Amino acid sequence: MESQTHSTHSNHGGHAHMVLDFKKRFWVSLVLTIPVLLLSPMIHRFFGIHEAVTFPGDMYLLFTLSSAIFFYGGWPFLKGAAREIKGRSPGMMTLIGLAIAVAYIYSTAIVFGLKGKVFFWELASLIDIMLLGHWIEMRSIMGAGRALEELAKLMPSDAHRIMDDGTITDVPLSDLQQHDRVLVKPGEKVPADGIIIKGKTSLNESMLTGESQPVDKGDGDKVIGGSVNGDGSITIEVEKTGKESFLSQVIDLVKEAQSSKSKTQDIANYAAFWLTIVAIVGGTLTFLGWFFLSNQVLSFGLERTVSVMVITCPHALGLAVPLVVAVSTAIAASNGLLIRNRVAFEAARNIDAIVFDKTGTLTKGKFGVTDVIPLSHTYTKEDLLQYAASIEVHSEHPIAKGIVEAAETSWDVEDFKALPGKGAQGVVQGKSVKTISPGYLRENDIPVDSPRINQLNEEGKTVIYVIIDESLVGAVALADMIREESKEAVRQFKEMGVRCLMLTGDNKKVAKWVSQQIGLDEVLAEVLPHEKSAKIKEVQGRGFIVAMTGDGVNDAPALAQADVGIAIGAGTDVAVETADIILVKSNPLDALAIIKLARATYRKMIQNLAWATGYNAIAIPVAAGALYSYGIVLSPAVAAILMSLSTVICAVNAKMLRVNIRKKS
Repeated sequence: MESQTHSTHSNHGGHAHMVLDFKKRFWVSLVLTIPVLLLSPMIHRFFGIHEAVTFPGDMYLLFTLSSAIFFYGGWPFLKGAAREIKGRSPGMMTLIGLAIAVAYIYSTAIVFGLKGKVFFWELASLIDIMLLGHWIEMRSIMGAGRALEELAKLMPSDAHRIMDDGTITDVPLSDLQQHDRVLVKPGEKVPADGIIIKGKTSLNESMLTGESQPVDKGDGDKVIGGSVNGDGSITIEVEKTGKESFLSQVIDLVKEAQSSKSKTQDIANYAAFWLTIVAIVGGTLTFLGWFFLSNQVLSFGLERTVSVMVITCPHALGLAVPLVVAVSTAIAASNGLLIRNRVAFEAARNIDAIVFDKTGTLTKGKFGVTDVIPLSHTYTKEDLLQYAASIEVHSEHPIAKGIVEAAETSWDVEDFKALPGKGAQGVVQGKSVKTISPGYLRENDIPVDSPRINQLNEEGKTVIYVIIDESLVGAVALADMIREESKEAVRQFKEMGVRCLMLTGDNKKVAKWVSQQIGLDEVLAEVLPHEKSAKIKEVQGRGFIVAMTGDGVNDAPALAQADVGIAIGAGTDVAVETADIILVKSNPLDALAIIKLARATYRKMIQNLAWATGYNAIAIPVAAGALYSYGIVLSPAVAAILMSLSTVICAVNAKMLRVNIRKKS
């Protein structure tokens, strides 16, 4: 019973050659069915053409044609039934195999002397419809898992390798090695993961990261193999090839996630196993009931038995979950959301608390200017920022870079001098300018009397002071910049009823300010790296199912402790061992997207399971002949159509998950 889905699924797996095989068997069987219909006595009576098509030996010809359909068209089902019975896991193939075997053996006995009526035409039409249903269904399965093929197609066939003498040689990707230099021309695909060592361009990484807009890249920036180069020519140094590349790791993760076991799938497997038993027992009781309790001929009871077995096939039930798994995993991968642990992904639908790491997750992990405060009427905010930037442009300190990025322009500096641990100074526009720390003010007894600066200090911001011609004229406040998406992600999480917390090693003032800006429910501040997992356990101890979102490096213990560990901003490093889910981009909205996808995926699973089981509750009694007194009788062929339709409905519903996610994202 362990792999009911596998026994059902592997017998007609999602490979292209299997699709072609069922297609071929369907068309051959369909052509042979035409003369079978013309030779069948029941069809003669229905159309009143008995005399026109009967001839000596016609029943033997009917038997021969039907035998060809049974053994050629029915072979996949007979072989599958034998495999299931041998593996002691009877399922869909067992039911179909029994149904067509009973119909064939009984009709053959009639041809060779037993009294009764043949139903070869029912047998032929049943096999035709089952072949058609499997052909359509496997095409749906292939469509659901086509993301892997699309990812594999992203890589070009060769690369322009730059040789030591400067010449360029086209080589297959398999020949590329680490540290090779490769030229990527405008419009071409990047052949390997690497670093740009020459040139500027924009890259389309949408198929790899879900980022819809082209990303500007220049010297020192990393590039991902498979991304599409824009209008610039670049030279890259190869870092990763083959199985080590980002794309290969993504493909491996998608394969692993799609083949991994689902808890919901366990329920489906259990139900499918017992549905098979119900079908066999129900078919037997149906035959015995019509044989002993009615005046119907033997063939009528057999026909009802075959209908019960066919219509009860747990095919839709066996595919209800795997198809949704394949579709949801493909959607996630194409949007830069990589699922490593399928069980944890499914558990994500139940989270009621999410804990964010601050630096690099809710914030950008780099300083930016938040406030410019003039302390005299001589200079405007713009003046202060430009003077400060003119000095700081010569510094490599992160705070200095934040000031430079905030200013639109800067002036030339003369006599620049660094003041270690205190700041820097120089002559700008003929004025002596210093950008210094609060410590410098204290050492030189320079007072600052400003309620606004006191407030900035309370918020934990870094304040840099500007002195021009020995007069304190203003201050520039900086902080780790909050991501624009953080506030929206937190707002939507709270609308979903998920409590939002922040876990950080920063001081309480900084944490409080970030929390107020974003709208968090709770802050856990001044937490050392080795204490983070204990804090997660503490939140779990309150009864919450917890997701932890962090950068996957210093947050590793916390990611492992959480019910769902989400590594955010992993970039090309998809091998974050402690995370259950890896988000390629540093975007808190992606954490929201993966939770929404988990919930939508579960809804689709339940919808498919409800349909597959509810359908059988109604279909079995009807197939057994419960409505016979009302003139409603299902032939095996009609039962096969309804069974196949049920499977197709599950497949279509699974693929609709893509539409639903697009509407919500």
